Amino acid sequence: MQRSTKQISLNLKNHPIKGKAVSEDFQKQIVQRIGRNFLDIMILRLASTQPTWGYKIIQTMKTNYNVKLSHSALYPLLNALEKSGFLQSKQEKHKGRVRKIYVLTPKGIQLIETYNKILNEQLEKKDLKEKTTNNLKNTQSI
Repeated sequence: MQRSTKQISLNLKNHPIKGKAVSEDFQKQIVQRIGRNFLDIMILRLASTQPTWGYKIIQTMKTNYNVKLSHSALYPLLNALEKSGFLQSKQEKHKGRVRKIYVLTPKGIQLIETYNKILNEQLEKKDLKEKTTNNLKNTQSI
């Protein structure tokens, strides 16, 4: 799975550094960055809540994460996630049209659980505490 290398910079130009407005703007920018950089994880998270399909993913990403996702970007990613065993698809008729519905597989659930574990460790700074403790031990043994 390829990820975009496009970086999103935090826009600080028109913000006085004070108050709730800046915090809300940072929050929106961070959510958007996560949506873009972890698109595969976000799609799997969406599929974990209920079966989903391409158009619904596009709309949810736009509404919830302010990420405009094109069909040409989404469908190769969905195919890669399915090929890797994280998603499974089935075709259903909806209002006379065939719709490809994606559901999360046990392997996809495992990936999300691993992602959540790592993210929580980083938020709790466990990853930094371990490195700091190991560095101190190594320094003291010299």
